[in-house]
Amino acid sequence: MKKPLIIAHRGDSSHAPENTLAAFRLALDKGADGVEFDVQLSKDGVPVVIHDFDLKRTAGRREAVAELTAKQLGKIDVGSWFARKNKTGDDLSSQTVPTLVEVLDTLTDCRGPIYIELKCRDTGYDELAKAVCHVIRDSPQLSQMIVKSFKLAAIPAVRHALPEVRTAALFAPEIMNILRRKRHIIALAREFSADQLSVHHSLATPKLTTLATDAQMPITIWTTDNPAWLTRCRKRNISALITNNPAKLLSKR
Repeated sequence: MKKPLIIAHRGDSSHAPENTLAAFRLALDKGADGVEFDVQLSKDGVPVVIHDFDLKRTAGRREAVAELTAKQLGKIDVGSWFARKNKTGDDLSSQTVPTLVEVLDTLTDCRGPIYIELKCRDTGYDELAKAVCHVIRDSPQLSQMIVKSFKLAAIPAVRHALPEVRTAALFAPEIMNILRRKRHIIALAREFSADQLSVHHSLATPKLTTLATDAQMPITIWTTDNPAWLTRCRKRNISALITNNPAKLLSKR
């Protein structure tokens, strides 16, 4: 595969409702090298694929994801909002909150990286890590998977539950309000046993990427639709780029 790898953010989220089976199918149809999505636990402890902790934005409902079972979430329309917002005229009401198992079944033809982001608060990350690892441990695509989280304490939990899976430490720009130097990002990721870095593109400076290369720690950047980052990725040895619009960046790569 050409570098950087083009990874579909929550599926092809520019052209289909994010984190739905339709978005993942479309990403593969358009040739994305890999996909990225968010996972949290339903009320009955099932890993489900959705970004927000509640259903306000994607379903217009007040409930939290953790208040509903996977079966209930599997009946909630999280697609129509996209059609209304983008005035597509499509009937997307059949798109519901999928389970992790359903998403992986949809991705059986994916040959590239599958980034699984653990969405967790200050507590509950250990249960989420265990539940996700239970689902993926026997997958024939396990070697393609990278489990990542902003909650760095979740990474050792993942490594304990499934030592063979790759992990990535997620960092937003706000991390520099805490750390004094960018090299401390790499040290922090290593302290929590991460194999890779997944950073906001604004953090992926020549200095950080050089340090990461020297540390043999691959970098993925998120989330940009700007083709200018393709050249920057090649110059800075950035492995993969997460984008909402994979077809756009693939056409420029």
